[in-house]
Amino acid sequence: MVLKSLSEEDRAKARAKALVSRTRRAEVKKNFGSGNLGITDLLELARTDEAVGRLRVADLLESVPGVGTVRAAALMDRIGISANRRLRGLGRKQQGALLAHFADTPPHAKK
Repeated sequence: MVLKSLSEEDRAKARAKALVSRTRRAEVKKNFGSGNLGITDLLELARTDEAVGRLRVADLLESVPGVGTVRAAALMDRIGISANRRLRGLGRKQQGALLAHFADTPPHAKK
């Protein structure tokens, strides 16, 4: 597949858009990890916000204090979420399982 060559102006616009998206995802992960944003709110936000919808589930789970790569992978495996799944790509059962998991666990430590 041959990609269309972009003008320098188009590349600059794409870089700016990517920066905004990365910043938004970092902000959401920080708020989720600190407990200021709940999983219900996050799943709702993923439906409407393009940047949040493209956030990888593993990255989100790893933003929770005490959850690293191994625990996030184990949780995703137990729920049945593939390693490269994004929030917007979660099915109803997967969303329900995430909601149930975070309802059973105590809220993250607020700092």
